[in-house]
Amino acid sequence: MAASPSHRRQAPFLIGLVLILAALPVGWFVFLREPPAPLPPPEPPRRVVTDAEAEAKKAVELVLSSFEGTVDVKHGEAGTWEPASKDMPLRPTDVVRTGRGSWAVLLNGESVELRMEAETEISVEEISNELSKVMLSSGLATATVRGRPNVRHTFVLKAKNGNAEASTSQGTFTMSNNGTGTVSVGTREGDVKLSDKEGKYVIVRAGQRSIVRPGKGLSEPEPIPSTVFLKMEWPTGEQRQREVTVVGRTDPFNRVTVDGVSVFANEAGTFKLDVPLAEGSNLVKVAAVGVGGARQDEQHELTLVPPPPPPPPSRKRPGTIEVDAGGIWDPP
Repeated sequence: MAASPSHRRQAPFLIGLVLILAALPVGWFVFLREPPAPLPPPEPPRRVVTDAEAEAKKAVELVLSSFEGTVDVKHGEAGTWEPASKDMPLRPTDVVRTGRGSWAVLLNGESVELRMEAETEISVEEISNELSKVMLSSGLATATVRGRPNVRHTFVLKAKNGNAEASTSQGTFTMSNNGTGTVSVGTREGDVKLSDKEGKYVIVRAGQRSIVRPGKGLSEPEPIPSTVFLKMEWPTGEQRQREVTVVGRTDPFNRVTVDGVSVFANEAGTFKLDVPLAEGSNLVKVAAVGVGGARQDEQHELTLVPPPPPPPPSRKRPGTIEVDAGGIWDPP
C-alpha cells in the first residue's frame, strides 16, 4: 500500500532535523570549546661540566705557596705589614714584599705561577677564573702561565710608575722594574703582549726582550743576550774604612746584587753600592741577572785593617815640671 502524500512530505523534514541535532555537538566542539592549554617548551639539554672546568672554578685565589727568608704581607693600603705564612690566600689590594736574600712563589691554581726575587714588591689587583692582574711596584718577578684544555686564563703583570703592562695566556716571561720608570720584559716561552697607556704594544716572542724607558716608550723586541757582561772596579790594598763603595758595569738595566743588596744598572750599564766591612777578611759576592735568566757572578776579597786607635790625651798641664829621685822629667 503506497504511503500517503503527507508522510512523504514529512520524511525530508525529519531527516534534516536529525542532521541538525547531530551537528550541534560537532559545532560546539569546533567553535565554542576553549582551546587546550599550550604544551610547555621542552627543557634545554643540561650541560655536563668537565673536571677541568670544575677545578678552574675553585682556583680563584692567589696563594702564597712557598717562600724563603723575610717575606711580609699587608692586607689593603691601610693594613700593617705582618710576616707571611705558607699557603696564605691573597685577595685584591693585598701587598707582598720580599726582603734581602729572600724569594716567594705565588700560585693561582694550576694556571699561574709567579716567582718574586729578593727585594721585590707586588700588589694584587684582580683575581677571577679568567683573569689575574698583579702590579709590580719594584724588583724582579717571573710569571709562568699554563694553558689547559677548556680553560683559558690570562695573566697581566703591570709595572707601577713604568707605563707598561705585559700579558699572556700561555708562556713564561720576566719583568724588572727599577721603580723610577724603566721596565724590561724578557720572554722565555710563548708570546707576551707588552703595551703602554697610549694603547701602543709590541709582541715579545720567546728569546726576545723589550725595554720601556721614561719618555721613550716601547723599544722594538730584540734578542736576549745569551750571556751577561759584568766587570768590577774593586778597591785595592787594605781598607781602612768600615764601608767602601764598589763600582761595576753590566748590560743596561740588569739587576745587580752585592752581598744581598740589589740595585739596577742605569742606561749606560754602570752601578755602584756601598758595602759594609767587618774587621779582617771580607768575601764580597756580586751577581748580575738579565730578564732572560742569564746570570754572571763575581767575588772579591777585601781586608779591613782599622787604623790604630789615637793616643790617649796628655794629662800634663802646660808649664809644669815634675821632679823625682832620678832628676827632672816631664810627666807622660
